[in-house]
Amino acid sequence: MEESKPTILIADDEERERKVLAMNLKRNYNVLQAQNGKQARELIERNRVHLILTDLKMPEMNGFELLKWANENYKTIPVIIMTAFGTIEDAVEAMKAGAHDYITKPIKLEELNALIGKSITYGKLLEENIRLKERIKKYEGFNEIITVNPKMKSLMELIGQVAQTPATILIEGESGAGKMLFARAVHYLSDRADEPFIEINCGAIPHDLLESELFGHERGAFTGAVSAKKGKFELASGGTLFLDEIGELPLDLQVKLLHVLENQKFTRVGGTQFISTDARIVAATNKNLRREVEEKNFRQDLFYRLKVVYIKIPPLRERKEDIPLLIEHFLRKHSNLTKFQNVLVTEKTRRILQNYDWPGNIRELENVIQQAIIFSKDGRITPDLLPDEILSQWKEEVVEPVEEEFIPLTKDELKLEKQRRTERILNDLERKFLVKLLETTKGNISHAAEISGYDRRQIQNLLKKHDIQAEDFRK
Repeated sequence: MEESKPTILIADDEERERKVLAMNLKRNYNVLQAQNGKQARELIERNRVHLILTDLKMPEMNGFELLKWANENYKTIPVIIMTAFGTIEDAVEAMKAGAHDYITKPIKLEELNALIGKSITYGKLLEENIRLKERIKKYEGFNEIITVNPKMKSLMELIGQVAQTPATILIEGESGAGKMLFARAVHYLSDRADEPFIEINCGAIPHDLLESELFGHERGAFTGAVSAKKGKFELASGGTLFLDEIGELPLDLQVKLLHVLENQKFTRVGGTQFISTDARIVAATNKNLRREVEEKNFRQDLFYRLKVVYIKIPPLRERKEDIPLLIEHFLRKHSNLTKFQNVLVTEKTRRILQNYDWPGNIRELENVIQQAIIFSKDGRITPDLLPDEILSQWKEEVVEPVEEEFIPLTKDELKLEKQRRTERILNDLERKFLVKLLETTKGNISHAAEISGYDRRQIQNLLKKHDIQAEDFRK
């Protein structure tokens, strides 16, 4: 089958009618044929089907049963019912049961082609809608970037601006500061969000294996290479490759990485054939790469090639106003570790946690909260549950009242902050869906309303809300 053509499945026990339809449709579509609903179901499970065209009265599994099964298992495949003129009531019932449309026999090909085109477009929009909903779920992961710090909020705004571009991004920050979360945010805010997000820690893999992990290898390239293997650049093509701890990359591999960034192609270990890649690169390091360049540990040309967009994540000690929010977040996140419904952090414990410098940053804070929850005997986190290194630093400090800006947000304030973030995400997705809809319909508001399930007024309200002109899509 041609991948560029949509695939239609025709289910009809009348062989002659089925074959005539297939013959007339095969010029523009890949066509599968089934003589009953059971056979149709088997074909759908084995093939990528874009539209089901089915008769209602068939042996073994009739059209109603096929429709019900498709609606339960393949919600994005539209179903068109074929029915004789005298049984339109059955078609109406099928529409109520979830069919997208119906057509009466004898079938007029011009009418059928128009109906098929509209239905396949509708199916594509359903798929797009589902992908957007899935992306909303992924956006929920951004709630882990919890902050009220102005610098952090500025960085998040920057991420929103650059994510849609193909620019390479370099993230610097101490271990545990949240570099991975920012890298994921870049990916899921970009138009690559449905493609792979592949990560590799350049400092965690031995040098002799790292090249193979990055670029793959051919069979027999070295001892133990019993078969060819794809590297991270191949696996991430079309998506995002996150190179964590890029500062640990050996100099010889820095040369090869620079070549890939400049030419978007590479060879596997032991190979001679060039392989193209379209992976968007996000690199991260806990080192000062500029200093590494000065000390000849990192190539200057690679440094500037990576640093198209630069993000410096401040350590937790420079944004201590985030500590109360993070404590509450980790209490909720790890609530399954205790039998107590609500775990309370005492006021003195909060002051101690607020005072500590957190050399391990957010990761260290999470580990401390997690451990304290596990060892709490009464649902309270008291100072004696904290590690010695935190308590020893506290003893050396003069105990002062907690500044007003460090007072934890109330549950209502936390809820409002999360609601505002979710609203921004939903607005962004709503705008993207509207743009996709107008691109599909070439700015025709009536058509957009018809295939989306909205009415004209709702579409016009959305256009006004997002300051979009339908005329811009009619060119």
